[in-house]
Amino acid sequence: MRFALLAAMLLAGTAQAQTAAPPPVDYFVRLDDAVHHRARITATWRDLPAGPVRVRMARSSPGRYAIHEFAKNVYDVAATDGAGRPVALSRTDPYGWTIPSHDGTVAVTYTLFGDLADGTYAQIDASHAHLNAPATFLFAEGQDARPARVRFTGQDPSWKVATQLKPEADGSWSAPSFQYLMDSPIEVSAHRLRQWALPGAGGTIRIAFHADVTDAEADAFAAKARRIVAAQVALFGEPARYDFGTYTFLADYLPWVSGDGMEHRNSTVISGSGKPSLSTLSHEFFHSWNVERLRPRELEPFDFTRANPTPSLWFAEGFTNYYGPLAIRRSGVGTLDEWVTGTSRTLDHVLNSSARAHGGPQEMSLRAPFADAAVSIDPAAPHVFLSYYPYGQIIALALDLTLRERFKGVTLDDLMRHLWQSHGRTERPYSNDDLRLALGAVTKDQAFADAFFADTIAASRLPDLVPLLAQAGLVLRRAAPQAGWIGETGFEDSADGPRVAAYPAPGTPLYRAGLDKGDRILAVDGGPAGSAGALAARVAALAPGGTIRLRFAGRGAEREATVTATASPQWELVTLEATGAKPSLRQRRFRAAWLGEP
Repeated sequence: MRFALLAAMLLAGTAQAQTAAPPPVDYFVRLDDAVHHRARITATWRDLPAGPVRVRMARSSPGRYAIHEFAKNVYDVAATDGAGRPVALSRTDPYGWTIPSHDGTVAVTYTLFGDLADGTYAQIDASHAHLNAPATFLFAEGQDARPARVRFTGQDPSWKVATQLKPEADGSWSAPSFQYLMDSPIEVSAHRLRQWALPGAGGTIRIAFHADVTDAEADAFAAKARRIVAAQVALFGEPARYDFGTYTFLADYLPWVSGDGMEHRNSTVISGSGKPSLSTLSHEFFHSWNVERLRPRELEPFDFTRANPTPSLWFAEGFTNYYGPLAIRRSGVGTLDEWVTGTSRTLDHVLNSSARAHGGPQEMSLRAPFADAAVSIDPAAPHVFLSYYPYGQIIALALDLTLRERFKGVTLDDLMRHLWQSHGRTERPYSNDDLRLALGAVTKDQAFADAFFADTIAASRLPDLVPLLAQAGLVLRRAAPQAGWIGETGFEDSADGPRVAAYPAPGTPLYRAGLDKGDRILAVDGGPAGSAGALAARVAALAPGGTIRLRFAGRGAEREATVTATASPQWELVTLEATGAKPSLRQRRFRAAWLGEP
């Protein structure tokens, strides 16, 4: 059951629901030792059935696809019963603790250490408490149906709470269910609020700035955010329905904060060490439709005990990556040149990725648990993973342009609206097959949809983007065809000379010559190797077909090889105007309809 449906049931106020609802879990969060990154938290369950109770920390978090061991920062765990008497508690595995018997009430108190502010973890310090719920709150197995209440105490008197949790009259913050609680990040700080109402009954958008910005900068950012939000609402035809009438951006931008964006049902974390980012805001707000309500079947319900993979991240994240910058452009906040420059970088990255030889976007989506901030001791296989973010972005670009070329009056916007109506508003999770059938319904050509999914989603073929982009007076061309190239792998200085900095990609001149990561360059064309910078300069001076002779040592062997440069494969996207030509009236109209450019 999706969060909104469960919330509606619990908030409906029927006598039957009121009778059946178990008492809430109460969380008390003490922040009087925040300066040392510690909170002391008590979680209390009442009216528990007889028998053992197991409490634990999550191992995953909404919006993340890899395992994250939140239990590592929980310690000094103790339990009492309803009379305040200590009860036995034992750690039964790395993730949780078991209370064998109780009187129907169990209160578990623990210390949480947190000093990483991003979309996944917790940071507690003298400036704020930035709390991702799975990194913060213990939960009891089998008690998912309980609502929850959260209270804070001991914090600086100037601090306020910003969250998608529901404010209660007694000063607590409530969640209708365990799933909603765990999806609700919390910012407790002396933040500044900017807000505006959406038209009609669309609700209120809020930005809670805990950021190194002036009031004028906060006002300017909010004004631009308002335009971006309006552009996205216009695309879908309506805002998502926010459960308690508000959608909140938790904007944490301070020198000790990590860069991130993490979507949630009625809020999002946007964070970083510099100034607030409109690109992050635009991407994450698009998720309030795509992912939070228009949701992959494999993520519903979310399992906090394991990784949560789905083959649809190319759509969930990749299409969002397409619409984030597109909404900035369409809103008039960003320029055409800015959009072209950003898209150019993504095109070059995807088109030149050797990882596409190892699988299409479905495969890359399923590799997410190994790549999404996952940590391993051994190195991951290089050049076999292309992130579903840029990969899906270019698929969306190619599909949008193909639809506009082949199907009169049909665009990717129509597909998104169709999916919103069929799966988003109804919160009916989708499969990859549902996406394929939706494309067939929008185009009225199921054969086209089937072929597109077979070729580009299951496999890794992309349409020819050169003529597709030319429709809008955009030129996709080789950036430096006269420049020699031996691979993207660079060189780095070490105590005993320059070394190959990374694993060369298959098929590149360095790879074919037999060099590998860590190999030490002993000589260049019979002379001294020099520094990494000097070696890079010699490589940069090569023309296609030019050669450089390297003597190198690695893994106990010394060898020589001649590396023959090829033409640079780098792509760039530019406007037709940048080439000295003028787009036709048809191209200008196409561009205006697509990008909002007059």
